[in-house]
Amino acid sequence: MKKRAITSDRRIMEGTPVFRGTRVPAATLIDYLEAGDSINDFLEGFPTVTRGQVIQFLEEAREKILVPA
Repeated sequence: MKKRAITSDRRIMEGTPVFRGTRVPAATLIDYLEAGDSINDFLEGFPTVTRGQVIQFLEEAREKILVPA
């Protein structure tokens, strides 16, 4: 099974959901997109996050929101 793009651990940023292997909150990507910035802008600002992680996160979010349970 593929590891999820986002992880949450009480020992890392008090449990804030972050991109796996980083301390970059997932909410930061949403903030960038809401402000009209691109994924490239986000990746430039947070080089520890990979494009693959961003795409995986968006795919996981889509599945949760758009696929009926």
